[in-house]
Amino acid sequence: MAGEAVLLRREGPVAEVVLNNPGRHNALSGAVLEGLHRVVAALAVDRQVRAVFLHGGEARAFCAGADLKERAGMTEAEVYATVHRLRKAVNGVYRLPVPVIAAIHGGCYGGGLELALACDIRLAAEDAELGLTELSWAIIPGAGGTQRLARLVGPGRARELIFTAARVGAAEAERIGLVNRVVPRAELLPAARAMAARIAEMGPVAVRAAKKALNAADALGEGLALEWQYYQETIPTRDRLEGLRAFAEKRKPEYRGE
Repeated sequence: MAGEAVLLRREGPVAEVVLNNPGRHNALSGAVLEGLHRVVAALAVDRQVRAVFLHGGEARAFCAGADLKERAGMTEAEVYATVHRLRKAVNGVYRLPVPVIAAIHGGCYGGGLELALACDIRLAAEDAELGLTELSWAIIPGAGGTQRLARLVGPGRARELIFTAARVGAAEAERIGLVNRVVPRAELLPAARAMAARIAEMGPVAVRAAKKALNAADALGEGLALEWQYYQETIPTRDRLEGLRAFAEKRKPEYRGE
């Protein structure tokens, strides 16, 4: 269990999901995506679970986003497949029948923020920093980020954050509605656990019905399909490969629009 990239723990009706890739700041490696699929599949059919909270464990970050070192060695076909798996994992979290709370500490970037956006509630530690940073690597958010961020903070703010690949601290994230609440780092997991326990005290049929109704109000389907279409346009570009090279060489990328 300890060696798995995503851990699932149970305490009564509350489930705890832990990203467990600390050596890579919980980057979304193939092993992490496989673990997310496994955990989501188990939670989706567990009628005893009434609430879930998700966090980054002992890593320095909640989730640094895509594993760019792993991505650099992939063919275009492998990149398509990996991003498709990420989309399925993130959307699987969104579709879980019970509320999911993201407890965010440290960095929460790219696909890591897309994972947090797929949760119902986001709590952040004071040291949290969040951003959809994909455009700085010549790609776009491909796991629902363009759609969910705009619905959460408004289209104007979302455009600013995505176009500039900006990173915002916890206080600013709370101010714009990106996170629900900011707490001291030591209180993050107790706060998430307490909130999950509180939800678990509610009528379980009503909670599931409320989540279905709230998800229906999002009307995400068409937007997610378009996002995936536009994401695929970035994969064969020379700029995407330049972004990966720049990351590996620890330098600023030089994009040419090719």
